[in-house]
Amino acid sequence: AGIGKCVALDLARRNARTILACRSRERGQAAVEEIRAATGNPAVLLRLLDTGSLASVHAFAQAVLREEKRLDVLVNNAGLTGLPFTITPEGLEQTFATNYLGPFLLTNLLLG
Repeated sequence: AGIGKCVALDLARRNARTILACRSRERGQAAVEEIRAATGNPAVLLRLLDTGSLASVHAFAQAVLREEKRLDVLVNNAGLTGLPFTITPEGLEQTFATNYLGPFLLTNLLLG
């Protein structure tokens, strides 16, 4: 939703292979279908990713590196705010993990 969906829509309109990395399979698949319909671009894909989970970030990065020949653009757009204080199963504060640590790790894992 929001800025991330708008960016994905613009990339798909430019005929880019576009991967939506989403926490929710249902919401992500709905966005994929909407973007495909609006752009006619069948190369819009859904991959599950929770940037608040370092294990999820590692799994996502490994899959991208295994499945994709190249990665030209990475847009880190995940973010949380206003949640009660929560610790992740990995012992990290949820907002910090989701907004900073996860995207930082993802970027570094995907660097060439």
